[in-house]
Amino acid sequence: MDTKLTLKLDKVHIEQAKRYATKRKTSLSSLVEKYFAFLADANNEVEIEITPIVRKLSGVLHLESEFDIKDEKRNRLLEKYK
Repeated sequence: MDTKLTLKLDKVHIEQAKRYATKRKTSLSSLVEKYFAFLADANNEVEIEITPIVRKLSGVLHLESEFDIKDEKRNRLLEKYK
């Protein structure tokens, strides 16, 4: 049984979602319904087993709080392609 739902969203996001739906040849209602179904399934998450190797490596790397990974990557790429 279909039930009407009223949502109050930012106009920009609504327009983006409409374009997304149009590109995928579906309706906005269908997208919202599928997203709600996804959320409902996400609540029944299956615990992922962590392998011994990952457990051993977890916490090995400690970065400074001001470390910026994007900046570091950019610098290394600039150095690599000089």
